[in-house]
Amino acid sequence: MQRQRRSWWGWGYSDAALDEDERGALITRVRGLLPSAELTRHDAPDPASLDIPKPAIEIPASLAELASDDAVDRLAHGRGKGYRDVARNLAGDIGRLPDVVLRPSTEQDVVDVLDWASRADVAVIPYGGGSSVVGGVEPRFDTHTGVVSLDLEELNRVLEIDEVSRAALIQAGAYGPDLEDQLRPHGLTLRHFPQSFEFSTLGGWLATRAGGHFATVYTHIDDLCESMRVVTPSGVSESRRLPASGAGPSPDRLFLGSEGALGVITQAWMRLHDRPRWQARATATFADFSAAVAATRAVAQSGLYPSNCRLLDPVEAAINAGVLNGASVLVLAFESADHPVDGWLNRAVEIVRDHGGTVPDSGDDVSSSWRSAFLRMPYQRDALAQHGMIVETFETATTWTAFEALHADMTTTAQRVLTDVCGIGVLTCRFTHVYPDGPAPYYGIYAPGRWGSLVAQWDEIKAAVSEVLVRHGATITHHHAVGRDHRPYYDRQRPEPFAAALRAAKAALDPSGVLNPGVLID
Repeated sequence: MQRQRRSWWGWGYSDAALDEDERGALITRVRGLLPSAELTRHDAPDPASLDIPKPAIEIPASLAELASDDAVDRLAHGRGKGYRDVARNLAGDIGRLPDVVLRPSTEQDVVDVLDWASRADVAVIPYGGGSSVVGGVEPRFDTHTGVVSLDLEELNRVLEIDEVSRAALIQAGAYGPDLEDQLRPHGLTLRHFPQSFEFSTLGGWLATRAGGHFATVYTHIDDLCESMRVVTPSGVSESRRLPASGAGPSPDRLFLGSEGALGVITQAWMRLHDRPRWQARATATFADFSAAVAATRAVAQSGLYPSNCRLLDPVEAAINAGVLNGASVLVLAFESADHPVDGWLNRAVEIVRDHGGTVPDSGDDVSSSWRSAFLRMPYQRDALAQHGMIVETFETATTWTAFEALHADMTTTAQRVLTDVCGIGVLTCRFTHVYPDGPAPYYGIYAPGRWGSLVAQWDEIKAAVSEVLVRHGATITHHHAVGRDHRPYYDRQRPEPFAAALRAAKAALDPSGVLNPGVLID
């Protein structure tokens, strides 16, 4: 039922999209921000009107029970949920689709699919929730006789809970809400809440090294993974369950972030948390963005380790938190299952005030309004895309030392390319995660596009801002993964000896080259 309710062309559930009142209010705000935007509405085409090719392959009888060749099912699995995906879908440009969607219900089904695909030269794209925004699940290649999307949603159970060690064995196809529902009766939580939480899976998080709820310490899913079981065409890899080990290179590190190119993650032991009982939060405003950055760095280096430490620049604060006085906003929160956290928050507030921040004595309207906007952002992005707007994000991580020059170059370059490509546009910035040695800046683009040229316009903007990241030695992605969109920049970022080792691992684990071709390596 879940996949039938999902939008085939855009984010989330169709019945959760913006209603007409929300849409009207959004368009009014955009007109005030970008008065030259055309904003004509374009609705998604009816799938029945699209020229959807018939499957080019025949599934063997032994796998027929797992297979779906339904046209809408194939459409929904043909792309992720990035702006490029949404814009092309709205224009009816469907590109290549998976020939079939396969839904294994056991690990042996996964083994059987990979055995058949390797013999038949059929590409296999492992599919979690399909929330990739970097082309990670798209069959953007023409090197095999066919392609199947391997949707793991039937492998969705918490198989075992070790309450003493506070860990759980969880199947990879478990969506975020289902996973938490199964842990809640035990008073436990994974506490990993990416923006895609409702529409992404444990396996997808592990395969893309997703970033989650915690702004410090447990920032990536890597930090919560105890061991993994991965099916490859060459055999099953299962790492030993340990709190830590110094026994050579970590086998889990080979598969974390491998994006389905080396194997299919089927289950993992995950470190859990007791559900928090104590929480405390505060919001600070700054008249000067540089002072806000300095305050954020001081908090990140204080050893307080807040669960939330997100800085919004003045434009982000205005658009998504309703702060219209030109202030930057720092949202702070602490939580614990063991003890009250007011002392930690009070010390963080002292640090903030020492750097010129203003913290009201009571009330938290800014953080609440921003959180509500944060959860609705993907739906707002879809609505704006329907009105010909270019609305997309890109993210990175860099050192505190390098941030000022990076941000200045990014601001200048983005404004130049937005003017050249769109005539006008707005750049926003927020920190999603912070570390003692640097922040993870997350940038947003809002610009009027030309219907029929949206993808080309965004690609030009994306190329320009990506070059800024390369120029300053920042990463091409902090938590969105590489996919196919980031491949050219990832190839320039990684050391060549490591690239050679990765190619060797691919050849050893996937000798027929059928797993997610074009992701990470050729």
